[in-house]
Amino acid sequence: MRTIGQHQRELEALVAPALHTLADVVGDDSLEAVLVDDLAADTGAGHGYRVVGRAVGSPMPLPPFDNSQMDGFAVRAADAGSTLRVVEPIPAGVVPVPLDPGTAAPIMTGARIPDGADAVFPVEATEPGAFPAALSLTTVDVPADLAPGTFLRTTGSDLALGAPVVAVGAALTPAVLGALAAAGVARVELVRRPRVLVVSTGSELSGLSDAGGAGDAADTGAAINDANGIALRAALAEVGVESRIARVPDDEPRFLAALDAAVGDWADLVLTTGGISAGAYEVVRQALEPRGLAVTPVAMQPGGPQASGTVSIAGRPVPVVSFPGNPVSALVSFEVFLRPLLARAARMPESRTSQVLPAAEAAVSPEGKHQVRRGRVQDGAVHFVGGPSSHLLAHYADATHLVHVPVGTAAVEPGDHLTVWSLR
Repeated sequence: MRTIGQHQRELEALVAPALHTLADVVGDDSLEAVLVDDLAADTGAGHGYRVVGRAVGSPMPLPPFDNSQMDGFAVRAADAGSTLRVVEPIPAGVVPVPLDPGTAAPIMTGARIPDGADAVFPVEATEPGAFPAALSLTTVDVPADLAPGTFLRTTGSDLALGAPVVAVGAALTPAVLGALAAAGVARVELVRRPRVLVVSTGSELSGLSDAGGAGDAADTGAAINDANGIALRAALAEVGVESRIARVPDDEPRFLAALDAAVGDWADLVLTTGGISAGAYEVVRQALEPRGLAVTPVAMQPGGPQASGTVSIAGRPVPVVSFPGNPVSALVSFEVFLRPLLARAARMPESRTSQVLPAAEAAVSPEGKHQVRRGRVQDGAVHFVGGPSSHLLAHYADATHLVHVPVGTAAVEPGDHLTVWSLR
Protein backbone atom coordinates (compact mmCIF):
# COMPACT_ATOMS: atom_id res chain seq x y z
CA MET A 1 0.00 0.00 0.00
CA ARG A 2 1.47 3.32 -1.08
CA THR A 3 1.79 6.42 1.04
CA ILE A 4 0.11 9.61 -0.13
CA GLY A 5 3.50 11.10 -0.98
CA GLN A 6 4.49 8.13 -3.12
CA HIS A 7 1.27 8.30 -5.11
CA GLN A 8 1.58 12.07 -5.54
CA ARG A 9 5.04 11.62 -7.06
CA GLU A 10 3.80 8.83 -9.31
CA LEU A 11 0.97 10.98 -10.67
CA GLU A 12 3.24 13.96 -11.17
CA ALA A 13 5.55 11.86 -13.35
CA LEU A 14 2.54 10.55 -15.28
CA VAL A 15 0.52 13.73 -15.71
CA ALA A 16 3.09 16.53 -16.04
CA PRO A 17 4.16 15.63 -19.61
CA ALA A 18 0.51 15.77 -20.71
CA LEU A 19 -0.04 19.32 -19.49
CA HIS A 20 0.42 22.01 -22.07
CA THR A 21 2.73 24.24 -20.10
CA LEU A 22 5.51 26.36 -21.59
CA ALA A 23 7.87 23.39 -21.84
CA ASP A 24 5.44 21.62 -24.15
CA VAL A 25 5.03 24.44 -26.66
CA VAL A 26 6.77 22.99 -29.68
CA GLY A 27 4.48 24.05 -32.48
CA ASP A 28 1.32 25.82 -33.51
CA ASP A 29 -0.80 22.79 -32.59
CA SER A 30 -0.22 23.65 -28.92
CA LEU A 31 -1.50 27.20 -29.39
CA GLU A 32 -4.86 28.80 -29.92
CA ALA A 33 -5.60 32.37 -30.97
CA VAL A 34 -8.17 34.01 -28.71
CA LEU A 35 -9.79 37.43 -28.84
CA VAL A 36 -8.67 39.64 -25.96
CA ASP A 37 -12.28 40.76 -25.45
CA ASP A 38 -13.35 37.15 -24.91
CA LEU A 39 -10.66 36.52 -22.30
CA ALA A 40 -11.83 39.05 -19.75
CA ALA A 41 -14.37 36.60 -18.31
CA ASP A 42 -12.27 33.49 -18.91
CA THR A 43 -9.16 33.89 -16.78
CA GLY A 44 -8.07 34.53 -13.22
CA ALA A 45 -9.27 33.14 -9.93
CA GLY A 46 -11.76 30.35 -10.47
CA HIS A 47 -10.65 29.76 -14.05
CA GLY A 48 -6.88 29.55 -13.89
CA TYR A 49 -4.59 31.99 -15.61
CA ARG A 50 -4.10 31.34 -19.30
CA VAL A 51 -0.50 31.03 -20.45
CA VAL A 52 0.89 33.09 -23.32
CA GLY A 53 2.35 30.94 -26.09
CA ARG A 54 3.75 33.62 -28.38
CA ALA A 55 5.28 36.96 -27.39
CA VAL A 56 3.35 40.09 -28.35
CA GLY A 57 5.11 43.33 -29.33
CA SER A 58 3.25 46.57 -28.88
CA PRO A 59 1.90 48.01 -32.16
CA MET A 60 1.92 51.47 -30.59
CA PRO A 61 3.67 53.32 -27.78
CA LEU A 62 1.88 53.71 -24.47
CA PRO A 63 0.81 56.38 -23.88
CA PRO A 64 0.33 56.91 -27.62
CA PHE A 65 0.81 60.68 -27.21
CA ASP A 66 1.93 63.15 -24.56
CA ASN A 67 -1.00 63.77 -22.25
CA SER A 68 -1.85 65.60 -19.08
CA GLN A 69 -1.44 63.92 -15.73
CA MET A 70 -4.07 66.14 -14.11
CA ASP A 71 -6.68 68.83 -14.64
CA GLY A 72 -4.85 72.08 -15.16
CA PHE A 73 -3.39 74.43 -17.79
CA ALA A 74 -1.06 73.46 -20.61
CA VAL A 75 1.67 76.08 -21.02
CA ARG A 76 5.25 76.65 -22.09
CA ALA A 77 7.61 76.29 -19.11
CA ALA A 78 9.49 79.30 -20.48
CA ASP A 79 6.44 81.36 -19.48
CA ALA A 80 6.84 80.48 -15.77
CA GLY A 81 6.05 83.47 -13.59
CA SER A 82 4.02 85.18 -16.33
CA THR A 83 0.37 86.05 -16.72
CA LEU A 84 -1.02 84.36 -19.81
CA ARG A 85 -4.15 84.66 -21.90
CA VAL A 86 -6.50 81.67 -21.60
CA VAL A 87 -7.50 79.99 -24.88
CA GLU A 88 -9.93 77.21 -25.78
CA PRO A 89 -10.02 74.25 -23.34
CA ILE A 90 -8.74 70.80 -24.31
CA PRO A 91 -11.01 67.93 -23.23
CA ALA A 92 -9.88 64.31 -23.55
CA GLY A 93 -10.42 62.76 -26.95
CA VAL A 94 -9.62 65.72 -29.19
CA VAL A 95 -6.50 66.69 -31.16
CA PRO A 96 -5.75 70.23 -29.97
CA VAL A 97 -4.45 73.09 -32.08
CA PRO A 98 -0.85 74.14 -31.37
CA LEU A 99 -0.40 76.39 -28.35
CA ASP A 100 0.66 79.94 -29.23
CA PRO A 101 3.33 81.68 -27.16
CA GLY A 102 1.88 83.70 -24.31
CA THR A 103 -1.23 81.55 -23.95
CA ALA A 104 -2.48 78.82 -21.61
CA ALA A 105 -5.02 76.12 -22.48
CA PRO A 106 -7.27 74.54 -19.84
CA ILE A 107 -6.65 70.81 -20.13
CA MET A 108 -8.34 67.78 -18.63
CA THR A 109 -6.65 64.70 -17.22
CA GLY A 110 -5.62 62.36 -20.04
CA ALA A 111 -6.10 64.96 -22.76
CA ARG A 112 -3.46 65.34 -25.46
CA ILE A 113 -0.79 67.98 -24.87
CA PRO A 114 -0.85 70.56 -27.69
CA ASP A 115 2.22 71.15 -29.79
CA GLY A 116 4.21 73.97 -28.26
CA ALA A 117 3.30 73.15 -24.65
CA ASP A 118 5.81 71.33 -22.45
CA ALA A 119 4.28 71.54 -18.96
CA VAL A 120 1.01 71.55 -17.05
CA PHE A 121 0.26 73.33 -13.81
CA PRO A 122 -2.72 72.20 -11.70
CA VAL A 123 -6.04 74.01 -11.70
CA GLU A 124 -5.75 74.16 -7.89
CA ALA A 125 -3.10 76.88 -8.40
CA THR A 126 -5.77 79.25 -9.78
CA GLU A 127 -8.22 81.44 -7.87
CA PRO A 128 -11.32 79.21 -8.55
CA GLY A 129 -9.25 76.12 -7.77
CA ALA A 130 -11.30 73.68 -9.86
CA PHE A 131 -13.11 73.11 -13.12
CA PRO A 132 -15.60 74.01 -14.47
CA ALA A 133 -15.37 77.31 -12.56
CA ALA A 134 -11.82 77.94 -13.79
CA LEU A 135 -13.01 77.75 -17.40
CA SER A 136 -14.36 81.30 -16.97
CA LEU A 137 -10.86 82.74 -16.45
CA THR A 138 -9.50 84.97 -19.20
CA THR A 139 -5.96 85.05 -17.79
CA VAL A 140 -3.94 82.83 -15.45
CA ASP A 141 -0.73 83.31 -13.51
CA VAL A 142 1.84 80.57 -14.19
CA PRO A 143 3.74 79.38 -11.09
CA ALA A 144 7.27 80.75 -11.09
CA ASP A 145 8.88 77.39 -10.32
CA LEU A 146 7.22 75.46 -13.20
CA ALA A 147 9.75 73.22 -14.98
CA PRO A 148 9.54 71.51 -18.39
CA GLY A 149 7.81 68.11 -18.20
CA THR A 150 5.79 68.92 -15.08
CA PHE A 151 2.64 66.78 -14.92
CA LEU A 152 3.18 65.36 -18.42
CA ARG A 153 2.81 61.71 -19.32
CA THR A 154 5.23 61.36 -22.20
CA THR A 155 4.74 59.18 -25.28
CA GLY A 156 6.03 55.65 -24.71
CA SER A 157 6.84 56.22 -21.02
CA ASP A 158 4.88 53.06 -20.15
CA LEU A 159 5.66 50.98 -23.23
CA ALA A 160 7.77 51.82 -26.26
CA LEU A 161 6.69 51.01 -29.81
CA GLY A 162 7.55 47.36 -30.51
CA ALA A 163 8.45 46.59 -26.90
CA PRO A 164 7.06 43.29 -25.57
CA VAL A 165 3.64 43.66 -24.00
CA VAL A 166 3.81 40.10 -22.77
CA ALA A 167 6.45 37.38 -22.98
CA VAL A 168 6.11 33.70 -23.83
CA GLY A 169 5.10 31.74 -20.76
CA ALA A 170 3.60 34.69 -18.92
CA ALA A 171 0.35 34.30 -17.04
CA LEU A 172 -2.52 36.24 -18.56
CA THR A 173 -3.39 38.31 -15.51
CA PRO A 174 -5.96 41.14 -15.51
CA ALA A 175 -3.11 43.68 -15.76
CA VAL A 176 -1.63 41.89 -18.79
CA LEU A 177 -5.05 41.82 -20.44
CA GLY A 178 -5.41 45.52 -19.73
CA ALA A 179 -2.00 46.25 -21.27
CA LEU A 180 -2.91 44.24 -24.39
CA ALA A 181 -6.17 46.13 -24.74
CA ALA A 182 -4.44 49.49 -24.21
CA ALA A 183 -1.92 48.64 -26.92
CA GLY A 184 -4.71 47.77 -29.34
CA VAL A 185 -3.88 44.07 -29.49
CA ALA A 186 -7.10 42.32 -30.49
CA ARG A 187 -5.92 38.70 -30.51
CA VAL A 188 -3.31 36.78 -28.54
CA GLU A 189 -1.94 33.25 -29.00
CA LEU A 190 -2.20 31.18 -25.86
CA VAL A 191 -1.10 27.74 -24.82
CA ARG A 192 -4.30 25.80 -25.07
CA ARG A 193 -5.85 24.52 -21.89
CA PRO A 194 -5.33 20.91 -20.82
CA ARG A 195 -8.18 18.64 -21.93
CA VAL A 196 -9.46 16.00 -19.55
CA LEU A 197 -12.06 13.36 -20.29
CA VAL A 198 -14.01 12.51 -17.13
CA VAL A 199 -15.32 8.95 -17.26
CA SER A 200 -18.04 7.93 -14.83
CA THR A 201 -18.51 4.16 -14.74
CA GLY A 202 -21.45 2.06 -13.66
CA SER A 203 -24.41 0.45 -15.36
CA GLU A 204 -26.54 1.99 -12.63
CA LEU A 205 -25.87 5.54 -13.87
CA SER A 206 -28.64 7.46 -15.54
CA GLY A 207 -27.73 9.19 -18.80
CA LEU A 208 -25.20 6.63 -20.01
CA SER A 209 -23.26 7.68 -23.11
CA ASP A 210 -24.84 6.52 -26.36
CA ALA A 211 -21.54 4.98 -27.35
CA GLY A 212 -21.91 2.56 -24.46
CA GLY A 213 -24.97 1.02 -26.04
CA ALA A 214 -26.34 0.08 -22.65
CA GLY A 215 -29.73 1.68 -22.85
CA ASP A 216 -31.29 3.67 -20.06
CA ALA A 217 -30.29 2.50 -16.61
CA ALA A 218 -33.47 4.04 -15.24
CA ASP A 219 -35.39 1.15 -16.83
CA THR A 220 -33.98 -1.15 -14.16
CA GLY A 221 -35.44 0.89 -11.33
CA ALA A 222 -31.97 1.02 -9.76
CA ALA A 223 -30.51 4.07 -11.45
CA ILE A 224 -28.51 6.72 -9.65
CA ASN A 225 -27.56 10.19 -10.81
CA ASP A 226 -23.96 10.89 -11.75
CA ALA A 227 -22.56 13.18 -9.06
CA ASN A 228 -18.92 12.40 -9.84
CA GLY A 229 -18.96 13.62 -13.41
CA ILE A 230 -20.53 16.96 -12.54
CA ALA A 231 -18.44 17.57 -9.41
CA LEU A 232 -15.14 16.69 -11.06
CA ARG A 233 -15.83 18.79 -14.16
CA ALA A 234 -16.50 21.73 -11.85
CA ALA A 235 -13.30 21.01 -9.93
CA LEU A 236 -11.37 20.89 -13.22
CA ALA A 237 -12.87 24.18 -14.37
CA GLU A 238 -11.60 25.83 -11.18
CA VAL A 239 -8.03 25.14 -12.32
CA GLY A 240 -8.51 26.13 -15.94
CA VAL A 241 -9.03 22.72 -17.53
CA GLU A 242 -11.36 21.93 -20.40
CA SER A 243 -13.34 18.76 -19.83
CA ARG A 244 -15.90 16.46 -21.32
CA ILE A 245 -17.81 13.64 -19.69
CA ALA A 246 -18.54 10.07 -20.71
CA ARG A 247 -20.82 7.82 -18.71
CA VAL A 248 -20.11 4.18 -19.48
CA PRO A 249 -21.57 0.86 -18.32
CA ASP A 250 -19.92 -2.03 -16.48
CA ASP A 251 -19.46 -3.97 -19.69
CA GLU A 252 -15.91 -4.30 -20.95
CA PRO A 253 -16.48 -4.22 -24.74
CA ARG A 254 -18.93 -1.34 -24.46
CA PHE A 255 -16.67 0.47 -22.02
CA LEU A 256 -13.69 0.25 -24.38
CA ALA A 257 -15.74 1.31 -27.39
CA ALA A 258 -17.11 4.32 -25.51
CA LEU A 259 -13.65 5.23 -24.22
CA ASP A 260 -12.03 5.09 -27.67
CA ALA A 261 -14.80 7.21 -29.15
CA ALA A 262 -14.68 9.83 -26.40
CA VAL A 263 -10.89 10.15 -26.21
CA GLY A 264 -10.20 10.30 -29.97
CA ASP A 265 -7.46 12.84 -30.62
CA TRP A 266 -8.98 15.31 -28.12
CA ALA A 267 -8.08 14.26 -24.58
CA ASP A 268 -4.70 14.87 -22.94
CA LEU A 269 -5.70 12.95 -19.83
CA VAL A 270 -8.43 10.52 -18.82
CA LEU A 271 -9.86 10.67 -15.31
CA THR A 272 -12.08 7.73 -14.38
CA THR A 273 -14.19 7.12 -11.28
CA GLY A 274 -15.24 3.74 -10.02
CA GLY A 275 -14.45 0.27 -11.32
CA ILE A 276 -11.02 -0.27 -9.71
CA SER A 277 -11.81 -2.33 -6.60
CA ALA A 278 -11.18 -6.06 -6.25
CA GLY A 279 -14.73 -7.31 -6.82
CA ALA A 280 -16.70 -8.34 -9.89
CA TYR A 281 -17.90 -5.80 -12.47
CA GLU A 282 -14.82 -3.61 -11.89
CA VAL A 283 -14.75 -2.54 -15.51
CA VAL A 284 -11.89 -0.02 -15.38
CA ARG A 285 -9.50 -2.49 -13.78
CA GLN A 286 -10.60 -5.38 -15.96
CA ALA A 287 -10.43 -3.44 -19.22
CA LEU A 288 -7.38 -1.26 -18.65
CA GLU A 289 -5.02 -3.30 -16.48
CA PRO A 290 -3.95 -5.36 -19.52
CA ARG A 291 -3.28 -2.09 -21.35
CA GLY A 292 -1.01 -0.54 -18.75
CA LEU A 293 -3.17 0.64 -15.84
CA ALA A 294 -1.68 -0.20 -12.42
CA VAL A 295 -3.99 -0.54 -9.43
CA THR A 296 -2.08 0.80 -6.42
CA PRO A 297 -4.01 1.27 -3.17
CA VAL A 298 -3.01 4.24 -1.02
CA ALA A 299 -3.05 4.47 2.77
CA MET A 300 -5.76 7.14 2.79
CA GLN A 301 -9.39 7.28 3.91
CA PRO A 302 -11.46 7.98 1.91
CA GLY A 303 -9.78 7.38 -1.43
CA GLY A 304 -7.84 4.20 -0.69
CA PRO A 305 -8.38 2.51 -4.09
CA GLN A 306 -6.27 4.31 -6.71
CA ALA A 307 -4.97 3.42 -10.15
CA SER A 308 -2.90 5.12 -12.81
CA GLY A 309 -0.80 4.46 -15.86
CA THR A 310 -0.20 5.14 -19.53
CA VAL A 311 -2.86 3.25 -21.46
CA SER A 312 -3.38 2.64 -25.17
CA ILE A 313 -6.67 4.36 -26.07
CA ALA A 314 -7.88 5.30 -29.54
CA GLY A 315 -4.61 4.04 -30.95
CA ARG A 316 -2.30 6.23 -28.88
CA PRO A 317 -0.79 6.31 -25.37
CA VAL A 318 -2.89 8.33 -22.95
CA PRO A 319 -2.25 8.95 -19.23
CA VAL A 320 -5.11 7.63 -17.12
CA VAL A 321 -5.81 8.50 -13.49
CA SER A 322 -8.47 6.43 -11.75
CA PHE A 323 -10.27 7.41 -8.57
CA PRO A 324 -12.76 5.44 -6.47
CA GLY A 325 -16.44 5.64 -7.33
CA ASN A 326 -17.87 7.05 -4.13
CA PRO A 327 -18.28 10.81 -4.61
CA VAL A 328 -16.44 11.98 -1.50
CA SER A 329 -13.57 9.62 -2.31
CA ALA A 330 -13.37 11.03 -5.82
CA LEU A 331 -13.36 14.67 -4.69
CA VAL A 332 -10.86 14.09 -1.88
CA SER A 333 -8.62 12.20 -4.32
CA PHE A 334 -8.79 15.12 -6.72
CA GLU A 335 -7.80 17.59 -3.99
CA VAL A 336 -4.90 15.50 -2.75
CA PHE A 337 -3.47 14.12 -5.99
CA LEU A 338 -4.56 15.96 -9.13
CA ARG A 339 -5.56 19.51 -8.29
CA PRO A 340 -2.03 20.64 -7.30
CA LEU A 341 -0.61 19.52 -10.67
CA LEU A 342 -3.33 21.21 -12.69
CA ALA A 343 -3.20 24.38 -10.60
CA ARG A 344 0.52 24.67 -11.24
CA ALA A 345 -0.05 24.47 -15.00
CA ALA A 346 -2.74 27.17 -14.69
CA ARG A 347 -0.35 29.51 -12.82
CA MET A 348 -2.46 29.21 -9.69
CA PRO A 349 -1.27 28.39 -6.15
CA GLU A 350 -0.68 24.65 -5.98
CA SER A 351 -1.74 24.32 -2.36
CA ARG A 352 -4.98 25.17 -0.66
CA THR A 353 -4.71 27.70 2.14
CA SER A 354 -3.61 25.65 5.14
CA GLN A 355 -3.55 26.19 8.88
CA VAL A 356 -3.20 24.14 12.03
CA LEU A 357 -6.18 24.32 14.39
CA PRO A 358 -7.43 22.48 17.48
CA ALA A 359 -10.21 19.95 17.09
CA ALA A 360 -13.48 20.95 18.70
CA GLU A 361 -14.58 17.39 19.33
CA ALA A 362 -13.34 13.82 19.47
CA ALA A 363 -13.09 11.46 16.49
CA VAL A 364 -11.64 8.09 15.60
CA SER A 365 -9.34 7.29 12.67
CA PRO A 366 -7.81 4.12 11.18
CA GLU A 367 -4.33 4.18 12.66
CA GLY A 368 -2.63 2.87 9.54
CA LYS A 369 -4.18 5.43 7.18
CA HIS A 370 -4.19 9.17 6.64
CA GLN A 371 -7.80 10.17 7.20
CA VAL A 372 -9.29 13.20 5.44
CA ARG A 373 -12.39 14.42 7.24
CA ARG A 374 -14.69 17.27 6.31
CA GLY A 375 -15.14 20.19 8.66
CA ARG A 376 -15.97 23.81 9.37
CA VAL A 377 -13.89 26.33 11.30
CA GLN A 378 -15.61 28.28 14.04
CA ASP A 379 -14.19 30.25 16.97
CA GLY A 380 -10.66 29.19 16.14
CA ALA A 381 -11.38 25.46 16.21
CA VAL A 382 -12.29 22.87 13.59
CA HIS A 383 -15.63 21.07 13.87
CA PHE A 384 -16.17 17.83 11.98
CA VAL A 385 -19.03 17.82 9.48
CA GLY A 386 -20.60 14.40 9.06
CA GLY A 387 -18.79 11.14 9.49
CA PRO A 388 -15.84 9.67 7.61
CA SER A 389 -17.94 7.64 5.16
CA SER A 390 -17.23 8.25 1.48
CA HIS A 391 -20.87 8.52 0.37
CA LEU A 392 -21.72 11.56 2.51
CA LEU A 393 -21.62 14.08 -0.34
CA ALA A 394 -24.17 16.47 1.17
CA HIS A 395 -22.01 16.73 4.27
CA TYR A 396 -18.99 17.47 2.06
CA ALA A 397 -21.02 20.20 0.36
CA ASP A 398 -21.73 21.73 3.77
CA ALA A 399 -18.06 21.68 4.77
CA THR A 400 -15.63 24.54 4.25
CA HIS A 401 -12.43 22.66 5.07
CA LEU A 402 -10.69 19.34 4.67
CA VAL A 403 -9.29 18.08 7.97
CA HIS A 404 -6.19 15.89 7.94
CA VAL A 405 -5.74 13.20 10.56
CA PRO A 406 -2.24 11.76 10.03
CA VAL A 407 -1.14 8.15 9.84
CA GLY A 408 -0.52 6.73 13.31
CA THR A 409 -3.51 8.47 14.90
CA ALA A 410 -6.22 6.17 16.23
CA ALA A 411 -8.19 8.83 18.09
CA VAL A 412 -8.53 12.59 18.02
CA GLU A 413 -9.27 14.33 21.30
CA PRO A 414 -10.69 17.84 21.71
CA GLY A 415 -7.82 20.29 21.54
CA ASP A 416 -5.59 18.07 19.39
CA HIS A 417 -4.07 20.14 16.60
CA LEU A 418 -4.84 19.14 13.02
CA THR A 419 -3.92 20.52 9.61
CA VAL A 420 -6.93 21.90 7.72
CA TRP A 421 -7.21 23.00 4.09
CA SER A 422 -9.64 25.74 3.18
CA LEU A 423 -11.97 24.75 0.34
CA ARG A 424 -13.60 28.17 -0.03
